[in-house]
Amino acid sequence: MAARDHWFEDLADHMGAAYDRYAHTKGTVQEVDHVLAALGLAPGDRVLDVGCGTGRHALELARRGIDVHGVDISQRFVDIARNRSTDERDPQMRGSRSSLVGAATFERGDARALEFDGEFDAVICLCQGAFGMMTADGDDDAVVAGMARALRPAGRLALSAFNAYFAVKYHDDAEFDAATGVSHEITEIRSESGEVRSVDLWTGCYTPRELRLLLAAHGFEVDSISSVEPGTYGFAPATTESPEFLALAHLP
Repeated sequence: MAARDHWFEDLADHMGAAYDRYAHTKGTVQEVDHVLAALGLAPGDRVLDVGCGTGRHALELARRGIDVHGVDISQRFVDIARNRSTDERDPQMRGSRSSLVGAATFERGDARALEFDGEFDAVICLCQGAFGMMTADGDDDAVVAGMARALRPAGRLALSAFNAYFAVKYHDDAEFDAATGVSHEITEIRSESGEVRSVDLWTGCYTPRELRLLLAAHGFEVDSISSVEPGTYGFAPATTESPEFLALAHLP
């Protein structure tokens, strides 16, 4: 891959570990609780975390005995995730016993070009780590296709997406392109030292119908699409009032 394959890489380089200071990252334990139960995951299962970021979901799953492989396009985020995994396995850092029961491995990779083939029991893609953080040129379709290929028969999927209805109703500071379903905003991000930078964000937004059609096109059977917010994952009916949807699906 080239040195820079996606606009998000520069943002990740600037934020580094400060990414985990943002409010939307604080619900990791609750989100993993829900995903574990909803997907029926058990210790020893193998999970692919697409757009793993700094590894917060992957590491929490590994603490529960799940073997997780995280992929992210940002080398900076991958390095942070690897370092955290190493620290949690170091007895001098965590006491006499590692807090990671399952494996947690990470690599830099492009979610639009996943090369896995039937290797995983489940795939998660949460907090728009890859899906939705793309352009309007069909990238999300490629992400879903790669996730489907990565799964074993009867494999399960948990995928979050921004709610298009919510974006239209409440994102007053963003421009929503009705033709593409992409929201564009200019916002400020901070580095680990507090340095502020103004950046552009482009986010693909979806309706439940669009999610169902996209997933079905790649062989998934959709089990549910729920309205969620970071840290409050559940099975609430899809509405126009939540910032995100969580789709649960499986391959037949």
